[in-house]
Amino acid sequence: MNFNSNLKYGQVGESRIAEWLKSRGNSILPVYEIEKQTGKGPRLFSPDRSIIAPDMFIFKGKDCFWIEAKHKTAFTWHRITNRWVTGIDLKHYGDYCIIDDYSPFPVWLLFLHEGGQAKDSPSDSPKGLFGNALEYLRTHENHRHENWGNSGMVYWAIEALKRMQYP
Repeated sequence: MNFNSNLKYGQVGESRIAEWLKSRGNSILPVYEIEKQTGKGPRLFSPDRSIIAPDMFIFKGKDCFWIEAKHKTAFTWHRITNRWVTGIDLKHYGDYCIIDDYSPFPVWLLFLHEGGQAKDSPSDSPKGLFGNALEYLRTHENHRHENWGNSGMVYWAIEALKRMQYP
């Protein structure tokens, strides 16, 4: 898939996750990029830098949190640890950790998996919506791989993620 196809696939997943959050009584503030044609994604601008921001800000009453939504066809089978894993770009992860540290609102990562088959993985990949708070995930990484993604990747085992009651 090319960039535009990947972007559209991601936006479909983000919309599905947003609809699920709304169905649970949450209000959603999407965090969109200022210039769509940049291909850079949402940003949080602080006095000294620009930080990649999670996709949505969620609130329900006084409960507020950030959501980074990922849409994937399948978990990947990590042969070294013999478990299903999923992950995100290491640079984005670093920026989300900064937001998690300095914002009073927690950051959550949500992964919507279709249950397809990833390259070199078994065909029975779990499907559904999985996620957890970044505060927890930061101490439960499965592994990192410097050769994948633009800046490397960080991965979590399915056991580190909560399975959400998703239709």
